[in-house]
Amino acid sequence: MVTVFQKLLLPFVAAALLAPAATYAQGTVVLTGKINGKTADSVAVSVREHALDPKEQLTYARVNDKGEFRLAMKVDGPTKADLVYADDVAALWLEPGAQMDVRFKGEDLAGTVKFKGKGAEANTYLAEFDEKFVENDGLQVLPENINLYEPGFLSFLDYRRKEERKFLQDVLEDQNVSAQFRQYVQAEVDYSYANDRLTFQDLREQVVATEGRLKMSPTYYDFLNEPSLVNNPAAIQNENYQEFLLNYVHYLAAAGGHKKLDPDYYQVCYNLAKEKLSGDAKPIIMGRVLQETFRFGHVRQSSALLEDFHTRIDTKNKYYPVLKADFDAHKDFAIGSPAPDFKLVSTTGDTVTLRSFAGKLVYVNFWRTTSGLALRDLPYAQELAKKFKGDNIVFLNIALDENEPAWKQLVISKKLAGVHVRATGGQRGPLAKSYMLQEVPAYFLIAEDGTFLNTKPKRLSSRAAVDEIKESFGKAATYTSVLRSEGKN
Repeated sequence: MVTVFQKLLLPFVAAALLAPAATYAQGTVVLTGKINGKTADSVAVSVREHALDPKEQLTYARVNDKGEFRLAMKVDGPTKADLVYADDVAALWLEPGAQMDVRFKGEDLAGTVKFKGKGAEANTYLAEFDEKFVENDGLQVLPENINLYEPGFLSFLDYRRKEERKFLQDVLEDQNVSAQFRQYVQAEVDYSYANDRLTFQDLREQVVATEGRLKMSPTYYDFLNEPSLVNNPAAIQNENYQEFLLNYVHYLAAAGGHKKLDPDYYQVCYNLAKEKLSGDAKPIIMGRVLQETFRFGHVRQSSALLEDFHTRIDTKNKYYPVLKADFDAHKDFAIGSPAPDFKLVSTTGDTVTLRSFAGKLVYVNFWRTTSGLALRDLPYAQELAKKFKGDNIVFLNIALDENEPAWKQLVISKKLAGVHVRATGGQRGPLAKSYMLQEVPAYFLIAEDGTFLNTKPKRLSSRAAVDEIKESFGKAATYTSVLRSEGKN
C-alpha cells in the first residue's frame, strides 16, 4: 500500500523541486512556497540556538502579492524549528541541504501546511503528529484527566502512548528520514509520557484544591528505574527530555525531604544534577537549575554556584556567558538583595521609610484605588493584618494614586488596617520603576534585614498566604546560617 509519505517521493516531484540544490552550501536550508489567502507580508523560521537562552533566532522572508516567498538560512545540523506566519506556528525539522516547497492557507498555517521536496518526509510526519496528538485536547493533560486518580490517569497515559507508538512505527521504518529525526520523534513519545507521569502528583495537588496531596502506589515511580531513561544521549535535542530531567532532579530533591522553600533547595538540586547526569545533558540541566536559583534562590548562593559551574563544569564557556547575563538580569531582585529604600508620607502625615521597619518582616502591597483587583484584595489585607496583630510584621500598603484626596478618603473612611503611604508619579514614578512594577496589585516580602525574601509572595486573597508568612519569620537569618555552612564545605 502506498502511503501519503511515499507519494511525496515520486520522481517528477523530486526532480522539479531539487534541481537548484547544487547551488547551495551543505549547511543551507531553502524554503520556497506559496500562501493561499495572504494575511501578512512576511514569513519566518524561528530557531532556538542555545539550550539555555530563551531568545530565538528569527529568519524572515518577504511574501509577495501572489503569496509567494523564498527563505534561505544556515543550520549547523539537524534541528527542530518553527515556521511562523502572522500569529500561527507550525513545527519544522531542518537539516543541512533541505530544499522544500511549503504551502498553506493564510488563515490556518498549522492545519493546512503541506511539504514537498528534500526534507518533506520528516516535516509531513511532524505535521501529522501535531494534528493527531498535540492539537487533540483529548490526548493532552488537562483538568479533566488531572482530576483522575492514579489508575485512571495511568490508563489515559498508556492509551496515548500506545497510539503514539503506532504512529511512531511508520517513522522508524521509513528510511527516507534521518536517524536524528527518528531519535527526536522517539524521544517525543517517550518523554511526553515520562514527564506527564512524573509531574502528575504535584500537578494534581495544585489543580484539585478540594483534596490533599494524592498518595501514590508503591510502584508508581518504578518507571524511573529504567536504565536508559535518564542518561539518553540520543534524546538530547528534544525539549521534552530536557524538561523531564529538570523535573527528575526536583523529584529526587523532594524524595530526599527537601522543599522548594528550604534555603538549601537549589544547592541540593544543583548537586543532584551534577551527580546523576552525564554527557551533554549534565551542563544543560545544571544550567537550568542555576536559572531557577537566579529567580528563586539567595543571591549569594546563586553567585557561588555560578562560579562553581564556570570553573568546574563549563570551562570552555559554552553556557557561562548566557548564564552570567541571566544572573545579572535578576540579581537586583533576588532573595538576599537589598530592597530599594524610600521616603513616603502616610495618611496621618508621618514620614515612612523602609529602614524604619528594620528588624521586622515587611509585607509590601503596591496598589491603587482605581484597580478592581487591588480593591478586591483589601478585605483579605484587613484579615491578615488582624491575624498577625502583635507579631513582628508590618503590612505596608503603597498606593500609586495620582489623586491624593481620593486615596486618603478611602483609607480613612474604610479604616483600612496596616501602614498606608502614597508614592507620587503613579506607575511611572521613581519608586514604581525602582521596584520594576508592571501592574498592580504587586506584592513583596522583605526580610528583617531589609533584603528581598520573596518578590512574588502569595496574594493577600490566597489561603496559602498565612502559612507563607508564618514560614518567613527569621528566614533571612536561616539563609545566612545555611550559606555560612556551605561556605565552610
